[in-house]
Amino acid sequence: MDQSVAIQETLERGENCIIAVQCDVLFDNIVESRLLGLVESAKEHAIFTYTHRRMAITADDVSLEDIIPISLDFAVVEVSSPEELAVVGGDTRVRLSYQEEELELRLPFGSHSRLFLSEVNRAWSDVCKSPDQVPQFEWISKYHKATRGQGVVKQALAPLGTTLTKLKQHSKTERSSDKKGTLEWEKVSNSGTQKSRVYSSSESQGIFSREDRDDLVRSSSHTPANKAQILAMPQFGLRDNLIKCELLKNDNLYTYLEDFSFFLGTYNVNGQTPKESLHPWLSCTLNPPDIYCVGFQELDLSKEAFFFNDTPKELEWTKAVSEALHPDAKYALVKLVRLVGIMLIFYVKKEHAEFISDVEAETVGTGIMGRMGNKGAVAIRFRFHNSDICVVNSHLAAHIEEYERRNQDYKDICSRLQFRQLDSTQPPLTIMKHDVILWIGDLNYRITDLEVDNVKELISKKDFETLHNYDQLKRQIDEEAVFVGFVEGEIDFQPTYKYDTGSDKWDTSEKCRVPAWCDRILWRGKNIKQQHYQSHMALKTSDHKPVSSLLVTGIKRVNTEAYKKTFEEIVRNIDKMENECIPSVTLAKREFHFQDVKFMQHQAETLSIINDGQVPCQFEFIQKPNEPTYCKPWLTANPPKGFIAQGASVDIDLEVFVNRSTAPELNSGKEQIEDILVLHLERGKDYFISVTGNYLPSCYGTSIHSLCQLREPIRDMPQGTLRELVSDPMCRSGTVSLKYLFSSQGCLTGHSMAEKSGDENAAKSEKPLDIPKELWMMVDHLFRNAIKQEDIFQQPGLRSEFAEIRDCLDTGMPDSLPGSNHSVAEALLLFLDALPEPVVPFSFYQQCLESCSNASQCEKVISMLPQCHQNVFNYLAAFLRELLKNSASNRLDVNILATIFASLLLKSPMKQDLAEKRKTQEFFHHFLTQGSS
Repeated sequence: MDQSVAIQETLERGENCIIAVQCDVLFDNIVESRLLGLVESAKEHAIFTYTHRRMAITADDVSLEDIIPISLDFAVVEVSSPEELAVVGGDTRVRLSYQEEELELRLPFGSHSRLFLSEVNRAWSDVCKSPDQVPQFEWISKYHKATRGQGVVKQALAPLGTTLTKLKQHSKTERSSDKKGTLEWEKVSNSGTQKSRVYSSSESQGIFSREDRDDLVRSSSHTPANKAQILAMPQFGLRDNLIKCELLKNDNLYTYLEDFSFFLGTYNVNGQTPKESLHPWLSCTLNPPDIYCVGFQELDLSKEAFFFNDTPKELEWTKAVSEALHPDAKYALVKLVRLVGIMLIFYVKKEHAEFISDVEAETVGTGIMGRMGNKGAVAIRFRFHNSDICVVNSHLAAHIEEYERRNQDYKDICSRLQFRQLDSTQPPLTIMKHDVILWIGDLNYRITDLEVDNVKELISKKDFETLHNYDQLKRQIDEEAVFVGFVEGEIDFQPTYKYDTGSDKWDTSEKCRVPAWCDRILWRGKNIKQQHYQSHMALKTSDHKPVSSLLVTGIKRVNTEAYKKTFEEIVRNIDKMENECIPSVTLAKREFHFQDVKFMQHQAETLSIINDGQVPCQFEFIQKPNEPTYCKPWLTANPPKGFIAQGASVDIDLEVFVNRSTAPELNSGKEQIEDILVLHLERGKDYFISVTGNYLPSCYGTSIHSLCQLREPIRDMPQGTLRELVSDPMCRSGTVSLKYLFSSQGCLTGHSMAEKSGDENAAKSEKPLDIPKELWMMVDHLFRNAIKQEDIFQQPGLRSEFAEIRDCLDTGMPDSLPGSNHSVAEALLLFLDALPEPVVPFSFYQQCLESCSNASQCEKVISMLPQCHQNVFNYLAAFLRELLKNSASNRLDVNILATIFASLLLKSPMKQDLAEKRKTQEFFHHFLTQGSS
């Protein structure tokens, strides 16, 4: 997941986050997570460090802590010990230093971390090339005030504060020990600058002891003898890309198949801790598997895990797994990845470790607003010998009727989960771009069209074939709605959900859920045979039963002699090419028009490029003069750069997507769907591509003030009117008395909207609406229909239904909102999130923080808001209090609502740290518990 977007939202115009990486900061015996961003402004670079509470998706998720200028006083060295360097899946430890301060970090293993360090070194090298031009870093100074006196940014040129101060004493101690155990490694070149890599022999800060380290993956050096690395070496030049392309195209000339066994396991543990050995599940095979891929769901159901992605149960279950692996072999932990309660662990036999390479891990949340990680997927991709393998562990939407939402989750995971490649000229790898895909998890598909007694009768007869015909997943696969090209083995075990915890009895609760095969294992690829597919009834910790499958997979291995021969033949053919040939391409189309672009509705057109020249070529979309990126923020070219062999072609997706950041100026007409892309060929000419379109204005991304002036649907308003409304800063709407907001029948009774009152004279008056009619429609719908809806504001809706709701709000047709209650609830959250100025304007944010502990002061702050903002705040608070009156049915509590809505209604102009987030929740908490007048 690209977290640079969250950092970019915190920056000023003209400042660009080149790349971001999540890491751990190490000091004393404490490990804290941070987000690093390499930021560029006016050809000067600095590393921004942020605290964050979960996977950073928006600026609300991060808070600026330190700024490290990249100047002649800056240095970065790798301090991993030789033991840590030998771990294929091991993380990388580096030390950043600036003047007299040092910061030690642990970066996750993978090409993304390597790319981050490469970009940092490139920025540092640029400084070294011009030692007489001393960077001034004047653009950094404005962030001093933003940190509100935390001591983070001391001076513009010496900004390292609290984090480095914590490290100072520790680093002095470590330096003395380093003198005993540090060895100097090889000299490596980076952009023509020689720099030493220094490896410390100090102990790792990981969760494993030194003895446990012996079980980790050992890697041989990067030599041709290391066959797993033959096609994985970083190659970036045109010639290298051509060689790699030809090798991949002709791999049948130098590879052969060899069978390896993959043990796949999935277990929804229902938030429990390990209470019994996992040996019956993980060691159920006669012979030890070559590879283990073990997935968990609902690892931790606590609110802390949900909102802060932090849980002690990760270590507990990891330990339980390591103790239950097959006793007849020694295994090495290659990688662990977790998103809230979804965890995937990857082990390999020690003798196969040297053939594992290109290990990457990614996560994607599909919870409400596409952010929350209570549902979603984690994945690990790796190369084993010469085969590319991707393992996905997912937890899809719950509830028997939500199969369409599960289908949407699956499609979201496939499109959004991408692995960055080491070769930056290549586009990210999607799940489907692998030789073998192994998909496990709680997919949550249920059994339908049968009564619970009929289901249990078929189970008692072991008539699983008949029962399987009523399985939602089977039906969706048969309809090719999901998992196209995937295979699932025959199911000859009873459903794995739902049991009374601690027993083998079916659910005896009041809901008495229909048994279902929620927990599944599927695969896609060639030369795969399933040896077993079974559940494990012996484990009783959870209300699910674990499932396992053993797959024997044909993996491509390299014949060294044949590879050498093929490689030499390819090089000879390339040498025959004329170096003087200038690359040229033909574009199938140079003008693209996007019709009726809407808020959060993806559109794409295909740009086909044909290499009709005499040589291969590399292309890249380049920046135009005085522009920070190659395209407008609502436009993306995928891939933005790449390689085309002679006579080949490539399709580039030109994608338009308007989000909360780009909608306001498009709504007002200040920006248009217009851009020119410059396609550059290396050693060739530039091509210009025109992108135009028309944007349909939306209430999403339009201010509260503007919407209160609009009695007609926004689509019916002239562009000039919308532009005038945006330029008018005053909000003149009248106050709303809360006692009239909700009648006993559930309708809004004291509202002044002409559309609802039927007063023709009011329709002609200049008096604005008290609150936006679009907001009223959503809240009134939820009040009438969803006041007792289980998991309201916690379960996502359908994207297709959101599109219908948005169009209804923007056009006024139909009169009532379509879609499920969950879709309307999510549409409301998206509406609040997209407001250019939040419900509590930015200028009042500091006052909210200062008054959070005093209820009367909180109410005083709200009374000072512009009237239309005050009306909206009080209206929403009153609605949420009505929800809380029905908490026994909807399962909401004050803390959940305060957490969700405080982040939308009270936004910081400079983004929040964790302490501020808690204060905003405390502020909003007052209005949910005692109300306001």
